Amino acid sequence: MPFDFCRSPNSLRRVWRCAAALIAGAVVALLPLRAPLAADFTPDQRKVIEAIIRDYLTKNPDVLIDALQAAEDKMKGEAKDKAAQALSTRRREIFDDPDTPFAGNPNGDVSLVEFFDYRCPYCKQVEPSLEALIGEDRQLRIVYKEFPVLGPESVTASKAALAARKQGKYDAFHRALMALKGQINDTAVFKIAESVGLDVDRLKRDMSAPEIGRALKANSELADALDIRGTPGFVIGNEIVPGAIDLASLKQLIATARKK
Repeated sequence: MPFDFCRSPNSLRRVWRCAAALIAGAVVALLPLRAPLAADFTPDQRKVIEAIIRDYLTKNPDVLIDALQAAEDKMKGEAKDKAAQALSTRRREIFDDPDTPFAGNPNGDVSLVEFFDYRCPYCKQVEPSLEALIGEDRQLRIVYKEFPVLGPESVTASKAALAARKQGKYDAFHRALMALKGQINDTAVFKIAESVGLDVDRLKRDMSAPEIGRALKANSELADALDIRGTPGFVIGNEIVPGAIDLASLKQLIATARKK
């Protein structure tokens, strides 16, 4: 399956922090056993040490690459265990939260959960497959987890979409945002809202409701627990699947979940 997704900036920062810690650990390991603690170095000594490390990494870039790879591998192992635990203990929050928008059969025998961002091109790429599934599979339920990771404009779009539920227009607004070509900004969000029949003034008021912010925060925390670090990310049955996947792969995941 392709592994195309819009990565959250936070996930990249976590990898760099972990890599930095590994490099620092390696430097400490190379120091003599009786070397002074970091706090004991003078400012001049610190500059000399930093220059040595910088020179070494410049001449040996593979060390940094290896550290980054080791950091990512370490994070993946820890995250996989954490995600499996969250998938087991938080199933109601993942699949059956009554405050989360959904499409398809409300009583379907399989639920496909998507974490997405309206500004993510890979989310837009997979959207036609999701629409096709809704039309073809009468026992499928698709759960929409708004997960705006690509900046303030993404947050505006997600808040507007959730607020659109209060006017019974979530589905129409969601489809229109996903179909929009080019970049989504605040102006485009409210123009689309008007085009699908939303009262824009009311929408703006509803976007500031506390429950909207709580929903986005809950989705972000849930995505972190499931190790979903970018969009789109899917959860179905006992599987967590990152990245844009094609229609045939989605159908296979649904069939597998249905058998279980």
